[in-house]
Amino acid sequence: MSKFSAALGPRYEENRMSIMTRTFVLGDHTFKVKVPSVGEMEIMNDKLKNPDQEEIDLVYKELTADIEVLRNELNSDVRFEKDDIFIGDRSMKEAAKNKVVVKYRITQYMKLIVPDSGASLDDLTYQDIEDEFPFAIQMQFMDKILEVLSPSYKEIREK
Repeated sequence: MSKFSAALGPRYEENRMSIMTRTFVLGDHTFKVKVPSVGEMEIMNDKLKNPDQEEIDLVYKELTADIEVLRNELNSDVRFEKDDIFIGDRSMKEAAKNKVVVKYRITQYMKLIVPDSGASLDDLTYQDIEDEFPFAIQMQFMDKILEVLSPSYKEIREK
């Protein structure tokens, strides 16, 4: 039992979940989002800063497989360096890292959605999300979730 629970009583404990959730509407559906604790946000941010190198390597191989096959037929905009391929000034390793980070961010934020039933989204994968929603809709979810988690000062004043 926390200090708040002890001080505010059983009614607070009963209503704690409603205090820790926000809602948004997308389409005609209202979604509830759990507001993560500071510790949960730190874990998510650490993972975003230090994505899994094995996953980056896998995505890099996917992104560059066709480029490697066509290596001798490509124009001068494609540069092959020791451990990376550049198209113009864009690093394919950096593109792979960005893709991994975006997939992780989308997955983690979608896990914050509170299911209507007793179900859990703890084991949600990016593949599950991708199978259900096109990327444009995924980005709308991200915008809405971030909006309810971090409303701007202007939005707070208007309420």
